[in-house]
Parts: sequence; C-alpha cells; structure tokens
Amino acid sequence: MGTKIVTIDLGAKEYDIYIGESLLYRIQDMIPDDVSGGKFFIVTDNNVSDYAQQVHDTLLAQGAQQCEMLALHPGEKTKSFEIFQQVCEWMLSHKISRDSVVVAVGGGVIGDLAGYAAASILRGVGFVQVPTTLLAQVDSSVGGKTGINTSYGKNLIGAFYQPSVVVADIETLKSLPRRELLAGYAEVVKYGLIEDLSFFEWLEEHGRDVCALDSDAVSYAVEKSVRAKADVVVADEKEQGRRALLNLGHTFGHALEAAAGYDGRLLHGEAVSIGMVMAFDLSSRLGLCTKDDLERVEEHLAQVGLPTRAAFISPNLTQNAEKIVELMGNDKKVKKGRLNYILVKGIGNAFVSADVPQELVVEVVRDSLGSDDGQSLQEMLQDKWKSVFSSQ
Repeated sequence: MGTKIVTIDLGAKEYDIYIGESLLYRIQDMIPDDVSGGKFFIVTDNNVSDYAQQVHDTLLAQGAQQCEMLALHPGEKTKSFEIFQQVCEWMLSHKISRDSVVVAVGGGVIGDLAGYAAASILRGVGFVQVPTTLLAQVDSSVGGKTGINTSYGKNLIGAFYQPSVVVADIETLKSLPRRELLAGYAEVVKYGLIEDLSFFEWLEEHGRDVCALDSDAVSYAVEKSVRAKADVVVADEKEQGRRALLNLGHTFGHALEAAAGYDGRLLHGEAVSIGMVMAFDLSSRLGLCTKDDLERVEEHLAQVGLPTRAAFISPNLTQNAEKIVELMGNDKKVKKGRLNYILVKGIGNAFVSADVPQELVVEVVRDSLGSDDGQSLQEMLQDKWKSVFSSQ
C-alpha cells in the first residue's frame, strides 16, 4: 500500500496530510522546509510514548538541532488550564524560539492541547500533527481546531491554528485498545451520515473490516474521511456555515461528556455515537427523517460495538435530562442566544437549524438516559444492542 496525500488548500496556510504505513521512520521528509531543521518540542502521552520516541530519534538522526519530549497522562482531563500552563512553561524552560516546531504525537487530546500551545506560545510557532488514534487521524488532526476544556464544556478555550503537515501512520492503530478504536470509528461514520450516503452504505458492508484493522479498508476509510473533512474545511475554515455539519452528534455528545466529568466513563467517540443517534431521534420526532433511518443508523453503530444510548455506558449518570440540555447551552454553536442543532433529512443529508423545541430535546435526552418517564423509540431492541456492546 502506497502513501496517500491529501492537500488542504487554504492558500498561504496550505498543508498536506500523509496517510500510509511506516511513516514515522521518515517523518523529516514530510515536514516542509520552512519549519524543519530547528528545535522540535514533542508533546505526547504515556500510552504512545514509544511512537513519540521513534519520532524523536528520527528527527535527531535526520538533522534536527534539538528535540525535547514531554509525556503527559492520557485522558480528557489533560486538556486543562493547568496542563496547558505546564506545557507552555516546559517549552519556555527549554528556550523555545519562533523557528521551533511543536509536534503532537497522540490522539485528539494531545493534538488539541499541543496545537493550542503552538498557537499561543511566542504568538505562534510551527506545528506538526502525528495522530496515533483513528479518531485523530480522521477528524481532530485535520482542520486546525485546537483547545482545552473547562468545567463549562469541551473546547471552549482555543484557537483555529492550522498545522504545517499531518502524518497519519495507520500502523499506530494496531496498538489501540479496541474501545479507543471503536470510538474513532464513530467519527468515520459521521462523514457518511452528514452528506455521503454511498460511504455509509460502504461502511455497512466493510465497517467490520475497518474495525478489524484490515489495511486496505482502514486506508480507504481514513482517506475518504480526510477528503470529506478537507472539502468542508476549505469551504469554511472557521465554522461560519457548512463546517458546522461536522458537529453532527457533538452538541449532545459534548454535554454528556461534561455530565460524566471527563472521567473515562464516556470516550469522546462514544459520546459522538450516542449523540448522532440522538440527532436522528430528534430529526425523526420533527418529521424530518424516518424511523427506519434512525433504526438503520443505530443498528450499524451497535453492530460494530459502539454505544447508542447514554444508559449503555453509564447507567448512573448523575445529571438529569434537563441538566444535560442546560450543558448543551454552553456549546460553541450558540448564536444570538439560540443553539444551532445539526439535524438530518435522511442519511447523508444533514443541515443546521435553530428552530427546535427545547421540550422535544429534553425528551430525546431523557430516553437516551433510560429514564422511567421517557418513551424510547427502540425499546424492544435495547437488550440486543446492550449485549452486543458488552461483549466487546
């Protein structure tokens, strides 16, 4: 399998995304000349420090003047003010300069955190993304969103800051825990649901191959996802319009993550999976899509082993439906006091709307939580899906 290259055409901020195998051993060849050869500051986490060490050794062997490395604890709680300060002060202590390059080696947490540090320190230095999770390779490493979390919600502090290059070595996926791999797959499914029915149909046939890390299937899914996101980012870099479609399921999902306290009970991709089902449920109740569409999406996610209801992951979520809807109000998509929802008119036909009754949203969330006073649309199928998920 050869290396594939997808270009994000943003004029002066244009960059390439490399997708292939054994890329870490020649990473210097992919870094543009204008940001190579100086000081490198690698930010990683303890789960993937071996990959970061490979990047470190390769850069030094290929002529880097200096290469420092900082390994952090994995998990969403690392995307905090405190760790952001730690990362910036670590770089300053090693005399970072404006010709230095920050290299993020890890998943979405590391990419977001390191990217925000790169955007902020010295008012901006070079930035390279080396995503090592499926979620990061198909989504968070592409498009320039960086940031950290607060108690009010995810990614509310951050900046749009494009990398100089993204190096997606799909061999790194082999070391992922299955739960992390499946969480990334949810973001792959998202691209089919928002505006590519044919890709969703391909996933219905080959999704298990992707999750089994078949090289050809993974390569195709990553490239297809990256090209889909590239098209959207080029058309709407700073999320003023079409790019908001990429948040299908995220408004619900981010609120669930905040309710769970970023404590590991709910991974981001799991929250997105649940959130996408909620978005289809809401759309169905609004008469925009059919219940068949909803059941088809939910069944596919469940068949590969993803959760489709908040109750499946954490039956003891302390927040009630009203509180979770309140957390949704902290979302970045609130404009003029109204929350924009990503709804669907069917699979592959998503759109943005603020015209949604809040009481209907509460009902959707209540059903996902499994509250006694909620009426689930797929109650007769919950046991089957729960057993599929718990067997993974």
